[in-house]
Amino acid sequence: MRNERGGGSIPALAVLVLLGIVAVVGIFGNKDKRETVDLTTLTASTTATTITTAPLDTTPYAGTAGLVVHPRAETALYSAPDADAFGKIGPTQFGPTWLPVVEQTDGWVRVLLPSKPNRSTGWIPDDDVDRATSSYLIRVHTSSRTIELFLKGKSLGVWKAGVGAKKTPTPPGRTFLLGSIIDNKRSASPIVLPLGAHSPTLDTFGGGPGTVAIHGWPRPDVFGAAISAGCVRVPKTALAHLQKVPLGTLVLIDSK
Repeated sequence: MRNERGGGSIPALAVLVLLGIVAVVGIFGNKDKRETVDLTTLTASTTATTITTAPLDTTPYAGTAGLVVHPRAETALYSAPDADAFGKIGPTQFGPTWLPVVEQTDGWVRVLLPSKPNRSTGWIPDDDVDRATSSYLIRVHTSSRTIELFLKGKSLGVWKAGVGAKKTPTPPGRTFLLGSIIDNKRSASPIVLPLGAHSPTLDTFGGGPGTVAIHGWPRPDVFGAAISAGCVRVPKTALAHLQKVPLGTLVLIDSK
């Protein structure tokens, strides 16, 4: 009986050892796969690029928990955890790159991207990013032509806004505050807040790549009108509040 019990334990021990080896190989195999990615062969996700292989956001009107991440260095973007890399993201865009997290799993975060097409997302390993939280939320309503700003769920104000015209609409869905620019050479609005979204009908405007932005306007008659090339034009009072919002903050654009 002793020999039978002892003999039966050897295969069981072998199976456990084998499973342990498989688990370790899996862990280090995935790590090695990430470390062998050649970043020079990948397209950078920026407001000026298009990456057609990026997975699209499947819940474009959902909120988030407010988590935002910053890639500390240029890092690869993946179509899924431990899947193939399809692009890369750098630590700066219009200043430091902060991206909203729309999904998480063990060791990975899924973020919204600044590149075309709109609603592009990508997965980044947790250990490649710094984390922060934004308690703000910006909502743009294209039918009522208004913009709202929230802090911790509390409204800080609602303002009439100029939105995209019928032929050049403001793109719907969730995006984010990509940058904050002050350019005194721009007479229409020295303060511009680029978003991680692009005109669905124009490849370029104003000499840029068609990036949608929130900015001011010198004439009040545009507020409450569908008149722009896709950007959101807001009054000075709104812009003063919006300029304080941290980069990476979620922006929800709907047709309400």
